[in-house]
Amino acid sequence: MDTLLPFLPKFAAAYAILLVAASSPGPAVAMLLGVASSRGRRAALTVTTGIAAGSVTINLLTLVGLGLLLSQIAWAMTIMRMIGAAYLAWLAIGAFRKALNPPPLTAMRDVPASPGRLLAMGYLLQVTNPKAIVFWLAIASVGATHGGDAGIVALFVLGAFLISFGCHGAWALLLSSAPVRAGYARARRWVEGALGAFFAFAAFKIATSKG
Repeated sequence: MDTLLPFLPKFAAAYAILLVAASSPGPAVAMLLGVASSRGRRAALTVTTGIAAGSVTINLLTLVGLGLLLSQIAWAMTIMRMIGAAYLAWLAIGAFRKALNPPPLTAMRDVPASPGRLLAMGYLLQVTNPKAIVFWLAIASVGATHGGDAGIVALFVLGAFLISFGCHGAWALLLSSAPVRAGYARARRWVEGALGAFFAFAAFKIATSKG
C-alpha cells in the first residue's frame, strides 16, 4: 500500500465535505425522522446501515469513473473541480435561502418493518438520491485517492462508510427524541446559515486548488 501521509490533506478535505453532506437535512433525514418516530431507534439504525451502504456504492462508482477519466484526459480534474465548486456554491445559496425561510421537514411515516426491507429502503433511497450523487461528484473533484493504489482507495471508502453511518446514525438516535426534534426545528435558521458558510468556503477552496 502506498504511504498514507501524502493523501491525508485531500482525505481531510473530502471527508469534511462528506461530513457536512451526511449531516445536513435532506431526503435521508426525512426518512429517518419517519422511521425513528414510528418504528423506533433500532429500525432507524437499520435504515442508516442501508444509507451508508448506498453512499459507499456511489463513492466507488465515482472513484472508478473519475479514475478512468483522468487516465485518458489530463485536464479532466480541472473540469471536475469546477463542477464540484459550482455545485457547492449552489448549495451555499440554497442553504442561505433556507436560513431566511426554513421549509418544513416532513417525516415519511409509511415505512416497512422487516430488517431486510428497511436496509433496502435506505440503500435505494441513497443510490437514487440526486443530492447524494452530485455531492459525491463534488467530493470526487477533490481527488483524494488520485495516484493511490487499492489500499488507499479501500481506506478512503472505509472512512466514508464510517462517516456516513455515524452522521446518519446520530440523526436516527436524535430524532427518536421529541424534545430534540423540537429543538432542531427552532435552530434550523442557524444550522442552515452555518451550512451555507461552509459550502461557500468549500467551493472557493476547490475552485482555487492547484490540483
